Amino acid sequence: MAFLATAEVCDTNTALLGSGDLRVLPPIFQMYGQSRAFSGPISTVKVFEDNVLVRELLETRGEGRVLVIDGGGSMRCALVGGNLGQLAQNMGWAGIVINGCIRDVDEINGCDIGVRALASHPMKSNKRGHGDKHVPINIAGTLIGEGEWLYADSDGILISTSELSI
Repeated sequence: MAFLATAEVCDTNTALLGSGDLRVLPPIFQMYGQSRAFSGPISTVKVFEDNVLVRELLETRGEGRVLVIDGGGSMRCALVGGNLGQLAQNMGWAGIVINGCIRDVDEINGCDIGVRALASHPMKSNKRGHGDKHVPINIAGTLIGEGEWLYADSDGILISTSELSI
């Protein structure tokens, strides 16, 4: 997959930005993991301080997808740690974007995937299995749907209704 620079994508796709078919996530995420740039089709999960469904999805073949987790922006516990980061890498996920926290930062930084999260937090999440998979989610006012495309690099994160080309 060819790398698309998010700044260049924004410069050359003003019509898509205007129509809402291309959206820019607010710059609220910290960068983790070894892949500074990543992209792929999106799988979504909506949870709150509970990562059982996150694990269930990461246990499936990633096939270059990006897991986007709406954790409600909680800063009270981590939804992804080193074990899940390694699992995501092993299962072929391109990246994870979390509207919430991670932990085991050094372990995640050793994984060959891209991870974006609001912050790190040492506490683990609950294990109740509450939440929804493959549903539309809203992160910081941006609607994100299952099967849309995510492009991330050092400049930011883009969401597109379809795969973009150079």
